[in-house]
Amino acid sequence: MQAPVHGGPDALGVPQFDFSTNSNACGPCPQALAAVQQADATRYPDPQYTALKDQLAAFHGVAAQRILLAASASEFIHRISAAHQRQRVYLPQHHYGDYLQAARAWGLAPADAPLAQLLWACEPSSPLGQPHAGLAALVEGLRAEQQLVLDCAYSPLRLEGRPSLNAGQLDRVWQMWTPNKALGLTGIRAAYAIAPLGADTAALQALCPSWPVGAHGVALLQAWCQPASQQWLAQSLETLRNWKARQLILCRTLGWVCLPSVANFFCARPGGDDLPQRLLRLRERGIKLRDAASFGLPGYVRLGVLPPLAQDALGMAG
Repeated sequence: MQAPVHGGPDALGVPQFDFSTNSNACGPCPQALAAVQQADATRYPDPQYTALKDQLAAFHGVAAQRILLAASASEFIHRISAAHQRQRVYLPQHHYGDYLQAARAWGLAPADAPLAQLLWACEPSSPLGQPHAGLAALVEGLRAEQQLVLDCAYSPLRLEGRPSLNAGQLDRVWQMWTPNKALGLTGIRAAYAIAPLGADTAALQALCPSWPVGAHGVALLQAWCQPASQQWLAQSLETLRNWKARQLILCRTLGWVCLPSVANFFCARPGGDDLPQRLLRLRERGIKLRDAASFGLPGYVRLGVLPPLAQDALGMAG
């Protein structure tokens, strides 16, 4: 089976200018970084994560029993897919590859939304950074035997617009949160899910390994809940808005066609027919873009928003 395609470091190491990931380029968040550095790695975390669940529940204004910890978003994707094995799954037209990988691993057959038992949505979406079209109607049409997972990875990195779902609609879906992107610390793997109101979580709890989140992940999630981290995040969004406006101008100056996005990343179509070779040449010069072909967008690249120094390097090489 072909290996999954991801952005970030590769066989050539860490790119000097890495546009291929969607991590907050203003990071790392100083408060979160300090918390991770001070974490006590000599001891196991509380296996029930009692204090952490209470903190996350208070942060989101939900009951603690609705919080499920996960080793990462990808781990939770596989876990909830395992709980629906040999059923049917609805996938957005363009989506994170692990949704499909997990579906194949657990024997889920892709289907239209009305026929699926497990449904995936992401807002802002990946790779486009756009609202999920018709998401509210999709939630309102859910039947009792259907479960929809809303991937909230990029919700904290929304730069404009408003979410499609209100509080009541959010209570009807699974919310999957991965704060490491927003905090600029993607090397720390830790995530959590908020169960729908009144959902039976026993099956997913039974599938969870012991201690899914280590001491450093616990520290990251605890820092995520703190006002200082949220204040830093809010300030970083203003910087990202300015950088994004500059980066869009650069790409259009290069003759690239840029698709709309409300997040800290966007897709663009460079001119020419030799995109894979151009990306290899850029990578050799320390610049990495994400080929969007694996998302079903051949001819496009996905670019995370980076500081002006990185943008200038792309402009000179592009």
